Amino acid sequence: MPTALLPAATAILALVFAAALFDQWRERRQTFQLVWTAGMVFYGVASGCEAIGAAAGWSDPLYRTWYLTGALWTAGWLGLGTAFLLGRTRFGYTFALCLLLAGIFTLLTQRKFNYAGAGTSPILYLIGALVLAAAVAIETYFQNDRWPRLAAGAVIGATVISLVLMLTVSLAAPGYALDPATGAPTGELLPGTIRLLTPFMNVTGGLALILGALFSAYVFMPKRRVLGYSLDPGQPGDQFLFNLLIAPVAILVNFVASLPGAVRALVAGRLHSRVPATILIAIGGFLASGGDTLSRFGITNYFQVGKFLAVIFLLAGFLVSIETFREIRVPFTSIRLRASRHERGPLADESDVAPVRAAATTASDHATR
Repeated sequence: MPTALLPAATAILALVFAAALFDQWRERRQTFQLVWTAGMVFYGVASGCEAIGAAAGWSDPLYRTWYLTGALWTAGWLGLGTAFLLGRTRFGYTFALCLLLAGIFTLLTQRKFNYAGAGTSPILYLIGALVLAAAVAIETYFQNDRWPRLAAGAVIGATVISLVLMLTVSLAAPGYALDPATGAPTGELLPGTIRLLTPFMNVTGGLALILGALFSAYVFMPKRRVLGYSLDPGQPGDQFLFNLLIAPVAILVNFVASLPGAVRALVAGRLHSRVPATILIAIGGFLASGGDTLSRFGITNYFQVGKFLAVIFLLAGFLVSIETFREIRVPFTSIRLRASRHERGPLADESDVAPVRAAATTASDHATR
């Protein structure tokens, strides 16, 4: 019999985190803070459902609520928050790639599991992902910071579709499905039209959260530039496409090559606080996505532990950043107990942050504020 203690603790931490984010949104009115608040509320509600189910037993409404908030909405909305955070940068290319991979993985998931009732939904979801990925990439190319609105359309659209489908589907008795070995909830009772929205939302949102956090760490860490590239749209088309293709490899190589310098800066006390903060957030995102992936393949032994550790790392990343403590304020009031502190901007020249056209502006409003 699963214990309710771990999911209850996860729910409490997630909702406290959501309250802190909402408090910051009230002060600074940054869209990503409000979107991340929604994501953490969904995280807390899903974990709360698991705690109630473990303590008092599952029911049809509890099961539906758990699947919508946890399996579907959490990752998508957290990833959307990252999109708004980096909306003035060329991270849009990465988000477009996430959409593309989500569409492909949705189709492959149906090929592997052959969910009943899927119908033409895998093809429709793939087409939607391809269209949205192209639109986001085009907007990013023309340096329009409107691409997060397209991302929001994808996430909100998937959220509305999933809600409508969930409200209209009939579930076989007893109205929920649990892993017989661990007691963890699974999605076996749901039709393919709903289940295939989970890879669409989780791949897009999970990858965007993880890659966005790592990219933010890269922006603020001392750099060793090993491979050069440029995403300046003014260059010849063939040269631009070549640079676009090598950019992920170049960023990864430069990131790894820069780690020793970042460690030295950390030991010397000169490392920007957003570097460890965003790395912690990336780890949290990886743990959350990893737990969902294992659950999809029937491995639920680490489901609750993974979710608990994920929220611990996400909250730790939030607290580590100096932006959180640039001032000490009584939550939900204007009473300040300490004045603001500030750190320098990105530790890089313009060529090092070519994919982030406005990195200095955007990253200063990082989610760990």
